[in-house]
Amino acid sequence: MVALMAALVAVENGYQVAIMAPTEILAEQHYLNIHQWCEALGLKVTLLTSGLKGKAKKLALAEAAEGTAHIVVGTHAVIQDKVEFARLGLGIVDEQHRFGVLQRGILKKKGENPDILVMTATPIPRTLAMTVFGDLSLSVIDEMPPGRSPIETRLCYESRRDQVYGLIREEVKKGQQVYIIYPLVEETEKSDLKAAAQMAEHLKQDIFPDLRIGLLHGRMRPEEKEGVMRSFKERELDILVATTVIEVGIDIPNATLMVVEHAERFGLSQLHQLRGRVGRGCAKSRCILLTPGRMSEEGAKRLRVMEATNDGFKIAEADLEIRGPGDFLGTRQAGLPDFRVADILRDGRILEEARQEAFALLERDPKLERQPRLKEELAKRWGGRLELAGIA
Repeated sequence: MVALMAALVAVENGYQVAIMAPTEILAEQHYLNIHQWCEALGLKVTLLTSGLKGKAKKLALAEAAEGTAHIVVGTHAVIQDKVEFARLGLGIVDEQHRFGVLQRGILKKKGENPDILVMTATPIPRTLAMTVFGDLSLSVIDEMPPGRSPIETRLCYESRRDQVYGLIREEVKKGQQVYIIYPLVEETEKSDLKAAAQMAEHLKQDIFPDLRIGLLHGRMRPEEKEGVMRSFKERELDILVATTVIEVGIDIPNATLMVVEHAERFGLSQLHQLRGRVGRGCAKSRCILLTPGRMSEEGAKRLRVMEATNDGFKIAEADLEIRGPGDFLGTRQAGLPDFRVADILRDGRILEEARQEAFALLERDPKLERQPRLKEELAKRWGGRLELAGIA
């Protein structure tokens, strides 16, 4: 809704809008939702993904270039060289953590300095957001949509697998649907991890022969993924066995239980994203974190945090405490400074003061002409990456 309201303001002022999502499934979901509403307002919404071929692709490109498409929704296909816009005024990037800084920069170059709105549900500590997105104004939606209840999360060891299977049966009996998530697509000789393809087969034959089970993973062709997701959405499947390909944006209100196998292998923000696939309707939802019992101290800490809270910011801060800021974002893209004394979590107030001071300094001296030493130091530390600062 935030993206749509921003888009409508831009369209009302005579501009086009590009909305970019990381996967075809998510782009199509956005397109279906948005075009239903916009067509009632007499607006043209066009879908542009790499899956489009021949005439359909030519038509989509022409609509963007001629300006007959008010809103273009798509994947990375939106920023390909061939794509031109008549008058792009707003670029919206959904699940921005899945795109690189350079990709967002290319989107910006598709218009005459369009406004950019970046969105994510992946939690990032407020203090970290201040440094990484220092030049952006930051808005936070920290409430659940009305009618949703918090997801109950429980940690279970391998010894309780039969009880977990019993729970799956109960949910399906109530007419609800279930996700079972695996970290791998196929087992390898070196790995003792359970993998999605083999387990889907095992579940079908040995555990739930009477239930309808689907398989979804990243190696499938886009149209295969679409078919499986559509079947799950239309309740033709009871259980969806999947890898983390379902981590972003899939909206199935009837799915009320998620079982994550080898939960200790996932990062905290990934577990939080996965868990967000259930609890999207009014029915009570649960997430079971299944683990063999042997895990590192860090792995155990992560799973205890997931049990304790549904709050994305608390999860992000715990992740930062466990992993440290460099690991949290990958220093190369984020370019997060190594503080010698400060602690990014503890010293949030000082960080906020420093940020305000930096903005005030730039207000007085935008090109740092009166601060040669500072300019020199920035060039030395950041070099060519400074031009990316306006995109981050």
